[in-house]
Amino acid sequence: MTSPRLDIDLGAFAHNVGVLSEIAKPSRTMLAVKANAYGHGMVPLARRALESGADSLAVLDVPAALALRRDGIDAQLFAWLHSPETDFERAIEADVDLGISSLWELEAIVAAWHGKPARVHLKIDTGLHRNGARPEDWPALVSAAMVAARDGYLRIEGIWSHLADASPEDDAEALTKLLEAVETARDLGCTPPLLHLAASSAGIREPEARLDLVRFGIAAYGISPFDDESGRDLGLRGVMTMRAPLSKTEGGEGIIALGTADGVPPNAAGRGEVTVRGRRHRVVSVDIDRLAFELGESAAEAGDDVIVFGPGDDGEATAEEWARWCETIGDEIVARAGERLPRFYRD
Repeated sequence: MTSPRLDIDLGAFAHNVGVLSEIAKPSRTMLAVKANAYGHGMVPLARRALESGADSLAVLDVPAALALRRDGIDAQLFAWLHSPETDFERAIEADVDLGISSLWELEAIVAAWHGKPARVHLKIDTGLHRNGARPEDWPALVSAAMVAARDGYLRIEGIWSHLADASPEDDAEALTKLLEAVETARDLGCTPPLLHLAASSAGIREPEARLDLVRFGIAAYGISPFDDESGRDLGLRGVMTMRAPLSKTEGGEGIIALGTADGVPPNAAGRGEVTVRGRRHRVVSVDIDRLAFELGESAAEAGDDVIVFGPGDDGEATAEEWARWCETIGDEIVARAGERLPRFYRD
């Protein structure tokens, strides 16, 4: 190894998708590859997800969905965050399922119609406030969607929402709100084939929230969504390893060419640990393109492999440990991995 890199273990990812798909059964599994598959690389992870038990894929927006279509992904794709600039016409032509929260989105979809109905999932806000129709606006959204469906502009494929995952009690309340919204829709004559609410957290621990489909995200990348269990505790395997060769030793410190520009959190100084020759060493400082760590009595030499985080199989720190040190969540540690770092894929 001559430069910093990310190693992405596709075998570990396939294992995780298989574990989660079994947990979700008989519900379907939708695998989230948003944010460049949490920094792991969207296209290769999307392909492996579909090969390993996922039924469909979720991205954040239409451009990401279209990028997957250009790379030959023909599975069901779901995109839910839109703006007035969203190219609904291309999304419809590419058979992208669209999460819809408002009347303006419906109007834009109708305006984009060229003979092919859009596939839409109507979203109710159940408490997370990450979009979704407010309860008082829900009947109007459902009614407008039904009119558009009757006129051939779209098909209503699902009703869905996001969970806040703040507590089991909050999730139970959100589920109740979703089911109430479904009853309202049914009273209006709308009975879509899919209901979905749960992501990684509720998908693992709350069977009643799995409904017809679970949208698994960070758990598929080997990172636990819980504070009281690690990914390893859940039978999952870490997928990403961040590493760099030791550039030089100086004044009892080792230095590698990785820094905040590569996604290393700056507040890791004095908290984080890296691993060299099987031993952990405390991080001293993190600059934009450089990380220094204590060497102590180590016999490390320039060129040695320095692991920032990995699956933990050989005693190295994991992304979950880095998240605790940096007072954040594991999702952020892996998703912020910089684009200038080459990704090497292996089974």
